[in-house]
Amino acid sequence: MTESSLSMISFDVAIQFILVSVVLGFAPGPDNTYVLMQSAISGTRRGIAVTMGLCTGIIVHTVAVALGVAAIFQASALAFTLLKIVGAVYLLYLAYGAFKASNQALSDTKTATTSTEKSIHSLYLRGILMNLTNPKVGMFFLAFLPQFVRAEAGPIPLQIAQLGLLFILVTLVSFSLIAFMAGQISGWLRRSPRAFPIMNKLVGCVFVGMAVKLATAQR
Repeated sequence: MTESSLSMISFDVAIQFILVSVVLGFAPGPDNTYVLMQSAISGTRRGIAVTMGLCTGIIVHTVAVALGVAAIFQASALAFTLLKIVGAVYLLYLAYGAFKASNQALSDTKTATTSTEKSIHSLYLRGILMNLTNPKVGMFFLAFLPQFVRAEAGPIPLQIAQLGLLFILVTLVSFSLIAFMAGQISGWLRRSPRAFPIMNKLVGCVFVGMAVKLATAQR
């Protein structure tokens, strides 16, 4: 192997990038807000399932930026518009489901356990779709990651991949902490007959707000 193929981003750049990523991870936004509310309603495990899905989506965006694919959406108004419409429609579909959601807590029966596992899997897939159908995420990575790339540090795709991995790790930790903290009140919510309908409506409103913001987003 050549020396350049083994190049790594510098320690200073990594620290700067991690600090900025931590701030972004805890700053109020649609993704961590949904993780928080999902955890508060259904428990930490489901919030972490969404987090894992979101992080999986970040892998795709990182690869896209590293390969220059995301530049297509920056250059093509049609591609950007089509993707944001798909994303907005999907978010409205999720909002509809939240407004219709039952306020019955899961029991400890075998059937409930099976339903829980299916729900966790669906939440993981939901996190992926939420991430991939938001072209603003691709635009963010296209603008954010290259700021920490140094021409003298080696192949740019490799640096992008390393930065993307760091961002995923930071997102995983920060969102999991949010899920854990919100999950602590999940038990109380499950015992409260009024809390679930209110929280489900709040989740629905979050999705509607996300859909509107995405649909009106400009490149």
